[in-house]
Amino acid sequence: MATAGTAAAAAPRGRQAAGRGLDDENLVFDTTPGVEAITSFDQMGIRDDLLRGIYAYGFEKPSAIQQRAILPIVSGRDVIAQAQSGTGKTSMIALSVCQMVDTASREVQALILSPTRELAQQTEKVILAIGDYINVQAHACIGGKSIGEDIRKLEYGVHVVSGTPGRVCDMIKRRTLRTRSIKLLILDESDEMLSRGFKDQIYDVYRYLPPELQVVLISATLPHEILEITSKFMTEPVRILVKRDELTLEGIKQFFVAVEREEWKFDTLCDLYDTLTITQAVIFCNTKRKVDWLTEKMRSNNFTVSAMHGDMPQKERDAIMSEFRSGVTRVLITTDVWARGIDVQQASNQYKALLPLQM
Repeated sequence: MATAGTAAAAAPRGRQAAGRGLDDENLVFDTTPGVEAITSFDQMGIRDDLLRGIYAYGFEKPSAIQQRAILPIVSGRDVIAQAQSGTGKTSMIALSVCQMVDTASREVQALILSPTRELAQQTEKVILAIGDYINVQAHACIGGKSIGEDIRKLEYGVHVVSGTPGRVCDMIKRRTLRTRSIKLLILDESDEMLSRGFKDQIYDVYRYLPPELQVVLISATLPHEILEITSKFMTEPVRILVKRDELTLEGIKQFFVAVEREEWKFDTLCDLYDTLTITQAVIFCNTKRKVDWLTEKMRSNNFTVSAMHGDMPQKERDAIMSEFRSGVTRVLITTDVWARGIDVQQASNQYKALLPLQM
């Protein structure tokens, strides 16, 4: 899970690299010639007040992907960065955006598109936290929230919009989200967005953006659809790719349990609970119906669990997120709405994702 958190969690947490779980020294990168690793935030030419925000947030040095990607982004190059959860991509986005925007202008200058509402909100909060000393104004433009509130915030004026494709597209078509000053488009978890069928909406948004546009793609994998986008939207992009056999995060143990029959899965899960000591855990299911079924099944067996999926009202999703982050809830059952980029500081380091159960 990516290093980030709510604004409330933005107080110093002790010095750390801006991405957990990776032994940066052992990573092997496949990059465009000329890309260098800048091992200190101080050497990146970042404005002083933004550096204050980075250090106040608790970061001491950039993670491996940040060492290589931040400078090309802030220098205006199109960039393709392959980055797994836990590598500090959310803070990389936040830092780059904060460095590039002109806070003297109340126009939207950077647009970040994410596949889920929760990830878009998290990105907004990290931008606000890191950019606190430079007074960056950001707004999460997502479905399930008040359209009137979106209109009010956008009319007042913000520098950065972090949103989901559907709501962002709607706000652009209403002419509430003015695109004339947008100079940077970031597609976060772009492989996930394309697999969820957002391609048409992304093209729709792109049509309204200025022709001289910088595009940054952040993707865990690089399927054909991503490469197709690079040829249509990007100009000589800088590529910063972790080699495929280096993608697994150190410090996260991965196990595979082969269960021959569907009806045996629940008993297997119960056996795991008897065996493991778990602070907090996320159980992924591949359908909303399975989330509801497993939640009911676990509760009937005296497990205290929460559940979340895309059919729930946004207020309920926000409440469940808040409870899980604060540790009130120990077990969360969810669909892949939670599968990318959501950070929970209290979750057990050993069992961040307990069996991505395809139930």
